[in-house]
Amino acid sequence: MDGGVIFYSSSQPYEDQDLKPTLAKYLDLTFLEPIFDHVSFVYHQSEVSIASLGIGGFIEFFIRKGAHVTVFLILCLLLYYAFTRTIASSRMAVLFAFFSTILYAIFDEWHQGWTPNRTPYIGGDIFLDGIGAIIAVLIISILRIIQHRTKIMH
Repeated sequence: MDGGVIFYSSSQPYEDQDLKPTLAKYLDLTFLEPIFDHVSFVYHQSEVSIASLGIGGFIEFFIRKGAHVTVFLILCLLLYYAFTRTIASSRMAVLFAFFSTILYAIFDEWHQGWTPNRTPYIGGDIFLDGIGAIIAVLIISILRIIQHRTKIMH
C-alpha cells in the first residue's frame, strides 16, 4: 500500500502537489520569518531560504523532505512486517526490508524523472529516504531488544 502511495505521488507534477497556496490560505507563517531569515543553503542546485522561496516555500521544502523520511520509514516497517511472515529469521527480515526500501527509493527517483516538472535527485532524496529506513531499523531493533528483555523477565 505504502509503495503505491509513493508511486502515485512521484507520478504527479509539482503543480499538483504545491502546498504553498494551502499554507497561505490557512496559516499565517510570517511570525517564522524573523526566526529563519538567516537560514540559507543549497539543495539540488537551488537556494533554500526565505529570501528565495518566501516563507511558504521555505516551510513547504521541509514538509516535503520530512515526507520523504516519514514515508520511507513506514515503507521499511511494513516491509519488515511482511518479511517476518515469510522469512524465518528476523535479522534477515530487517536486512531485506532495509535493502528493499533503498531499492524502491532508487526506483522512485528514476520514475520521478519521467514526470513533468519533476526532477530526480539521486543524492539528496535517496539519502533522506535512507534516513527513514535507518530510523525504521532502529525502531525495529529497539522493539526487539525490549521484547527479548520482557521474555527473559517472565
